[in-house]
Amino acid sequence: MRVILLGPPGAGKGTQAAGIIDRYHIPHISTGDIFRKNIKEGTELGKKAKEYMDQGLLVPDDLVVAIVEDRLKEEDCKNGFLLDGFPRTVYQAEALDKVLDKMNSVLDKVINVNVDKEILIERAVGRRICKDCGATYHIQFNPPAKADICDKCGSTLYQRADDNEETVTKRIEVYLNETQPLIDYYKGKGTLVTIDGQQPIDKVFQEIIAALGA
Repeated sequence: MRVILLGPPGAGKGTQAAGIIDRYHIPHISTGDIFRKNIKEGTELGKKAKEYMDQGLLVPDDLVVAIVEDRLKEEDCKNGFLLDGFPRTVYQAEALDKVLDKMNSVLDKVINVNVDKEILIERAVGRRICKDCGATYHIQFNPPAKADICDKCGSTLYQRADDNEETVTKRIEVYLNETQPLIDYYKGKGTLVTIDGQQPIDKVFQEIIAALGA
């Protein structure tokens, strides 16, 4: 199963990704994780990526594609993969098509988890994170048993500095504007399935499984 997972910040992609990789026994591939791994291991691709990141620059598309291609050739991807955070542009999507073509492979589905902007803002602003174990809560949808205290480890919960309404709104608008051409691209190829992410988590997952057809 070869899948791309799209969705704005706060759409619940992390939860759905965990369910997908568990069900299909495929690796969860995020560009951030790949960069960190390559940099840590001191690979040539990692060194190049680090040069840009150290300067606060975006890693160029061709280098991102090369790093993803390198990852897709690893043994654990032979039965499929879940791509998260890549591709981000139509150029990257077209490059991915060429990479998969070289590998005699094709994408099965592109899952787009769709949530209204107002709800995304509400979700993000209400998010709280444990400072020690990283567990996440929501003051409305998933509150801890005791206010501002983690159920799992008893540490204090905090709100991320960028989880304020103004920053969150800007972050979501940037995502939506940048991703629309990508959504149109995959819609044109007939691989896009849009899922209503405003439903209960289990219902969203059931619809994703139905879309993947397995």
